[in-house]
Amino acid sequence: MTYNSLRIGRTSIPGQTYVVTIVTANRRPLFGDVLLGRIVVRAMQVLDDCGAGKTLAFAVMPDHIHWLFELSNTHSLSQAVKLLKGRTATDLRKHLNKAQRIWQPSFHDHGVRTDESLIEIVRYIVMNPVRAGLVARIGDYPLWDCVWMM
Repeated sequence: MTYNSLRIGRTSIPGQTYVVTIVTANRRPLFGDVLLGRIVVRAMQVLDDCGAGKTLAFAVMPDHIHWLFELSNTHSLSQAVKLLKGRTATDLRKHLNKAQRIWQPSFHDHGVRTDESLIEIVRYIVMNPVRAGLVARIGDYPLWDCVWMM
């Protein structure tokens, strides 16, 4: 599958909730270093603060991230992801003191349908570190969060 074929059929609907998966270049486990993972978390917070969307849940895994968020009406899906990838790439390169590719091109997205359970999606995302064998209990993993809305 090519980079361009990933974009075919991608929609961007304001107010829509999306699950986005972004993978590091060459699946390097950059975020095995918690400090580097916190750079991604801070970037999500900045995007929330600037109005690109509202993060509902995330898990920063060693070589990828899962991000559940509600898209705002000021940014497209691609713009929001580009902002996250761009901000984190810049900050990570500064921290690593080298110019290197941080992210694979593009991303995988899934627009959450009304018949899908947000609770199940959130559980899937936050339990990723447990399923991957990184920790026995999710409370022991430092790079996840969930903002539950009723």
